[in-house]
Amino acid sequence: MDNSSTYQVETAVDEACSNIIEHAYQGEDKGDILCTCQADGERLTVILQDHGRSFDPLAVKTPDTKAGLKRRQSHGLGLYFIRRWMDEANFEFSPQGVNTLTMVKYKKKTE
Repeated sequence: MDNSSTYQVETAVDEACSNIIEHAYQGEDKGDILCTCQADGERLTVILQDHGRSFDPLAVKTPDTKAGLKRRQSHGLGLYFIRRWMDEANFEFSPQGVNTLTMVKYKKKTE
């Protein structure tokens, strides 16, 4: 992947892990994050799993990125970056308490 795509993947994973720590585990050392990566010539897939508190990703409002800096919130861009920079972002919440985020980034075609 090119440098821009690599940065986007790194930032998306960092944001997702930060959200798990802050929201699912409420900022405490209450659990683990299992990270699995799979790569082939077409895509990179990153799967994050935790056993923390689940949430409804559809209930998270899209931040107003056009608002002036004084009107913007200091937090709340993590899910926005994940959705914007990854080609796929799928959330699953099992009845057994396993939260799974699967993110996919496709390799850009070069001409």
